[in-house]
Amino acid sequence: MRFKKLDLNLLVALDALLTEKNVTRAGERVFLSQSTMSNALSRLRDYFDDDLLVQVGGRMELTPRAEMLQDAVRDVLVRIDTTVATQPAFDPTTSEREFTLFVSDYSMEVLIPGMLALAHQRGSQVRFNFKPQVGQPHRHLERGEADLLIIPENFCSPDHPLDRIFEDRFVCVVWRDSPLAQGEMTLERYIRARHASMRPPDGAMPVFDTWLARDHGLTRDIGLSTYSFSAVPHLVVGTDLIGTVHARLASQLQGRLPIEIREFPIPMKRFHQAMQWHKYRTRDPGLIWLRDLLHQAGNALEPGLD
Repeated sequence: MRFKKLDLNLLVALDALLTEKNVTRAGERVFLSQSTMSNALSRLRDYFDDDLLVQVGGRMELTPRAEMLQDAVRDVLVRIDTTVATQPAFDPTTSEREFTLFVSDYSMEVLIPGMLALAHQRGSQVRFNFKPQVGQPHRHLERGEADLLIIPENFCSPDHPLDRIFEDRFVCVVWRDSPLAQGEMTLERYIRARHASMRPPDGAMPVFDTWLARDHGLTRDIGLSTYSFSAVPHLVVGTDLIGTVHARLASQLQGRLPIEIREFPIPMKRFHQAMQWHKYRTRDPGLIWLRDLLHQAGNALEPGLD
């Protein structure tokens, strides 16, 4: 089938090439041989009168024209997929559909076990694929690589719908036998102490430290950094480090670890954990079921944050 002399089958090949920037991997992505994909690239170059992919050192890079095409082609394919592939009805007790969710280790600890228990109780046969959070997570929605994101509301994209799931706040956790477990956690004690901090895998400054510096002109003495929020309460045990983590996470781990919870010494607003999905998939019956399940799991969380 052609549209303005372009073989529309080539759009799938073009999307794979622009994503992988490698002929062999692009072919593997769409189950085509390297020679077939090379032929597709040649035809695309002729149609667009542009190289699309060029060799730069030891790798292939997109030309400016290809960069302009990348998001538009992906958007077209996602729209086709959501229109053609989405079934008019969804029964979780018979469906073998796999849902891909990008979720932080914090949400995996606090929210996801309850969601999975609810799905099991209702005889669900669906599959779940949980992936770690990354920078610019909305890009994975737009590429069709994620069904749902579970992230703080302030990280959600303005281009796609979202729903709040639950709220939380930050608290301090310390080892039960540390001097810091005795008495009030004052701002002076907090700043003078050393800290265990979650640092994003991409090396960016943690949002918490950015807020502390921007709004209060304060910095923490980081004695230990890790990629995992849920690891922080474990890592303060046996030390004089302070971990600043989510109240719900600290509350869950307090029963398993010799830790004490202290109030953060500076007033902070609570934040909302939200879910976000692609705007083209709002009416997807499977996602409607999954979003309802997450709402119920969020509502079932212990209400006490005070």
